[in-house]
Amino acid sequence: MGEALDAWEALVSEMQDEGVVTEVIRPAAIVPEEAARAILMQLSLRDLSFGGVWEAEAAQWRRYGAPGQDGCGDAPPDLAGTIQIAYGVPTRYEITIFRVTVTAIGQRLGWTVEALCDEALAHGDLTLATCPRADLAPPPPPMRH
Repeated sequence: MGEALDAWEALVSEMQDEGVVTEVIRPAAIVPEEAARAILMQLSLRDLSFGGVWEAEAAQWRRYGAPGQDGCGDAPPDLAGTIQIAYGVPTRYEITIFRVTVTAIGQRLGWTVEALCDEALAHGDLTLATCPRADLAPPPPPMRH
């Protein structure tokens, strides 16, 4: 329950940030299986708790403005941005990126939506521009009686 509450507090705090930039990625970026494995491995090696700047969780990847403190219990550094993701979509081993947020602090540090994504995706030899995209099927025809 504590993790869910922490994530909720972070989201509320993020939404209240006056300089926040949020972009919905349309069509959503699809990270293929091999790249997804490489990215997740590298993000875990660069985790905040190991003195890194990333925190990868089930619904989002968070990028901080400074390295973490080796699990000393200190508050994490300022949040630079988040990448909203869905694991196992559209297929079991792929990851879908559907929304990216850069905080005011992240913008002051020079981050953009594209740069934030590119840093994470680079571990899978991808960029946001080169990442495969979800197929957007046209809406079904209207029902007629």
